[in-house]
Amino acid sequence: MRPVWKGCALVLATIVCWSGVGRAGDPGPRSARSGLDLAREAALAWAADAHFAYLENDDALGPDGNAARWGYLFYSPSRDAARGYSIENDKIVQATDLGVRFDAPPIGEGWIDSQSALTAAQAELKGKLAAYVGPPSTMLLMRGAFDEKSPDRTCWLVCFRADGLPALFLVVDATSGDVVRNWRG
Repeated sequence: MRPVWKGCALVLATIVCWSGVGRAGDPGPRSARSGLDLAREAALAWAADAHFAYLENDDALGPDGNAARWGYLFYSPSRDAARGYSIENDKIVQATDLGVRFDAPPIGEGWIDSQSALTAAQAELKGKLAAYVGPPSTMLLMRGAFDEKSPDRTCWLVCFRADGLPALFLVVDATSGDVVRNWRG
């Protein structure tokens, strides 16, 4: 039986990819890892057993894989609850309890940052799918949701969109930087 969080992750990824993430005024794009320490500090103040479980861009991505705002989700087994923190310019701009169950496993420390994940995804696209140009609409990081062959693997999901074409999803191993899967949908 598939854990509930895997289904939630796929639904969340699809919604985020099609939502057209972004807003006016770019105060300074940063890498995905840049706000993790601040988010972790807040999460541990919320729940001593909180672990880092999910990451995604909360603002439009640039061509280098940076975004002005990133969202970090933490899960607390003792509370059986998840809480998200949106970080922009080294400040928490939003802290929200997740309204659905999301007991995802923890993401380890050894993951590549957003720039490296995007570079790997773009290398996979080079010369194959020229219609998908420009930065991706969504990048998210989590463990265990996108690679059935290695269900414990932490992966980046990179979503590209193009006019008149279905979204293109690439799964990048967050340790090695290898593209392990792709699909359109």
